[in-house]
Amino acid sequence: MSQKNIRAIKASDIDLKEKVVAIKRVAKVVKGGRRFSFSAIVVVGDGNGVVGYGLGKANEVTDAITKGIDDAKKNLVKVPILNGTVPHEALGKYSGGFVLVKPASEGTGVIAGGAMRAVFESAGVHNVLAKSKGSSNPHNVVKATFDALLNMRDAYTVAQQRGVELSKVFNG
Repeated sequence: MSQKNIRAIKASDIDLKEKVVAIKRVAKVVKGGRRFSFSAIVVVGDGNGVVGYGLGKANEVTDAITKGIDDAKKNLVKVPILNGTVPHEALGKYSGGFVLVKPASEGTGVIAGGAMRAVFESAGVHNVLAKSKGSSNPHNVVKATFDALLNMRDAYTVAQQRGVELSKVFNG
């Protein structure tokens, strides 16, 4: 298994844009009936390779989104982007969610389902082909997409890990 590029990034250093992936009304059954609250999954990113996701729960929608944004800013990671697309094909898995991510040529656009689309747009990937297999639960799809992105390595990282020059990575 390859090394994951998990490096903590300070949210204060960069300008982040938020995208709400899903908002759900959840109920807790108590003696007097049902007590409703809201949970929100939020993805934040700078559009230049830095992206994170978070979950917020509160009694009001706006509070849940705010908490989700705060949580996402604590979980920022840097993902490799090459010419507006991903460096290579990758599979991501989290629980029942499986995703397949492929690089695409210029002008293709983001061809991905709802939860994955938010992650790619926040990360700054402009051309990608992606397919979600298995669970369509937004929690699992977002986490599986992050798994796929964190398993990716660009050529420079591969050369560094192998201890060879960049040209040797391509010429073998």
